Amino acid sequence: MMTYKGYTAKVEFDDEDMIFYGEVIGIRDVVTFEGDSVKKIEKAFHDSVDDYLNMCKERNEVPDKPFSGKFLVRLSPEIHRKIFTSAKKAGLSVNAWLNQNLRNLLDDHC
Repeated sequence: MMTYKGYTAKVEFDDEDMIFYGEVIGIRDVVTFEGDSVKKIEKAFHDSVDDYLNMCKERNEVPDKPFSGKFLVRLSPEIHRKIFTSAKKAGLSVNAWLNQNLRNLLDDHC
């Protein structure tokens, strides 16, 4: 993974064409790039992000931003109560408890 100006990219290697290729992740728009060396893929990533931001500016469009880390989740009152109680028992805020437990869950399953 690479980051630039708040955007994150996933990079892969195509061993048939001997080229790195990547895509900005976490946004709805498609921003891709490629290069045949580490330095070139990094430059291509930076150039693609800059081109994307410039294109949006020229079109008077707001560029899609990477995920903020905030999202609304609707829970049943029973689950909400259990989360609140578990967080208090652990000495954590609900937010910290959820982050810790979701991270552990994802680490185990992803």
